[in-house]
Amino acid sequence: MKRVMARQAEAERERRAKVIHAQGEYQAAETLAQAAEIMGRHPGSLQLRFLQTLTEVATERSTIVVMPVPIDILSAFLTDRRRMETLSPPS
Repeated sequence: MKRVMARQAEAERERRAKVIHAQGEYQAAETLAQAAEIMGRHPGSLQLRFLQTLTEVATERSTIVVMPVPIDILSAFLTDRRRMETLSPPS
């Protein structure tokens, strides 16, 4: 009888823990959605968040930091390079 009651109590604790965890996940999702909405209205905030993340990573003992570069920036450099090659006289 004691074992049955102990299992029942444990099952109830697990159930409550799962409910609390689910509520926390829901609150986190709501907060992220609000943050995304704000960042969508203020494009500069995304760049600031990115720089803040880089600062946090730099304080850790990591030795490699991978920085994503937008394709737009690379294509601009490639276009300028091709233009310079066509304008320069052959040697």
